[in-house]
Amino acid sequence: MTSIKPTYVKKLDFENGKVEMSHGAGGLATAQLIEEAFASAFKNTWLDDGHDGATLPALKRPVVVSCDAHVVSPLFFPGGDIGRLAICGTVNDVCMCGARPLYIAASFILEEGFSLKELKSIVDSMSQAAQEAGVAIVTGDTKVVEKGHGDGIYISTTGIGEKLIDQPISGRLAQPGDAILVSGSMGDHGTAILSLRENMTFLTDIKSDAAPLNAMIESLLKAVPGIHVLRDPTRGGLAATLNEIAHQSGVGILLDEKNIPVKPSVAAACEFLGLDPLFVANEGKVIVICRPEHAQKALSVLRSHPYGQEAAIVGLVTEENAGFVEMTTLLGGKRSVDWLNGEQLPRIC
Repeated sequence: MTSIKPTYVKKLDFENGKVEMSHGAGGLATAQLIEEAFASAFKNTWLDDGHDGATLPALKRPVVVSCDAHVVSPLFFPGGDIGRLAICGTVNDVCMCGARPLYIAASFILEEGFSLKELKSIVDSMSQAAQEAGVAIVTGDTKVVEKGHGDGIYISTTGIGEKLIDQPISGRLAQPGDAILVSGSMGDHGTAILSLRENMTFLTDIKSDAAPLNAMIESLLKAVPGIHVLRDPTRGGLAATLNEIAHQSGVGILLDEKNIPVKPSVAAACEFLGLDPLFVANEGKVIVICRPEHAQKALSVLRSHPYGQEAAIVGLVTEENAGFVEMTTLLGGKRSVDWLNGEQLPRIC
């Protein structure tokens, strides 16, 4: 039996229209929103089946799954928007496990009255990021809440990938003597968000670093044996992520401040706002912890990729001060780089 799509009286007005409660009611309006806003943008074999889920091909290697929720404010910011953030964040979480991301499920909570024009822009941004990362958005869901019960749009994503290597990669595997690398400048995303919130329009060159890192990570895993840890320093930035690794592995970490890349504009903005860029979020950077004899090779691989050109070796793993992070300062002294007490910048991802 041939399936017949419903005929809509009038196409959605993506220029002036708004999300209505009927768009979440499961009827004709819902079907129209899904078809015109989502299905047309995310078109692929699995999504086109039109099921409530997706039947995916069998994988040959262990499966990696990661889920994330995105509540960033504002929704649009220099260098990206909540849609690009949702795809890049999930892609990166999967590849930090040493896997190739393949598929994404996406759920949307829309607030009544939300602009259809902004929704279309966000969905198109997700589609472009997915194409860049080489992943397919294969299934999803949409709900609408009453005006005043949301914040425009929230996006929840789940990523599925396939392990690329047999060896484990984990925050529990850092070993004394290991080198610590970062793939680029710290604090770009959080500073871009805050500069927009604070109406600091003079900071025109600060942009979010939101980017899918899977191609760079795959090259790294192929070229460099014995990588122990991969982690993206998102909420809490470099400092919080390294504290977590030090705690998980039962090791100390010593950073060298002069080697940590921070853009001058980001450093100036953080100083103006009373922030430490080491604690400010990133959405397109990776921390790599590997044996010291492989550090230069890892650095070379990272720098050969467009998203890793500012990569640097920033520290080492030590036996001393297990569970703590310290930093050699520009003046030659040492200071503790402790956990954040609370959240420095809420709703940045």
